[in-house]
Amino acid sequence: MPDILVRGLDKQTLERLKQRARWHGRSLQGEAKMLLEQAAGADSRRVAEMLDRWDRRFKGRRFFGSVRSIREDRER
Repeated sequence: MPDILVRGLDKQTLERLKQRARWHGRSLQGEAKMLLEQAAGADSRRVAEMLDRWDRRFKGRRFFGSVRSIREDRER
């Protein structure tokens, strides 16, 4: 798997990354990797696979709008 080296990161940014990593229970490298992957976005194949999984999960179910319920609740 390829590596990446980030040079010249200011101390405040590094400290914020470390704090995020601790908060999420990850290593600094794990946190940076997750953020880079999110920023790069998913490729179309992965998105299609995810949509297929959701389609299979909810197949045959009918969903209704919630506008009516929200209005009724607000009028109480």
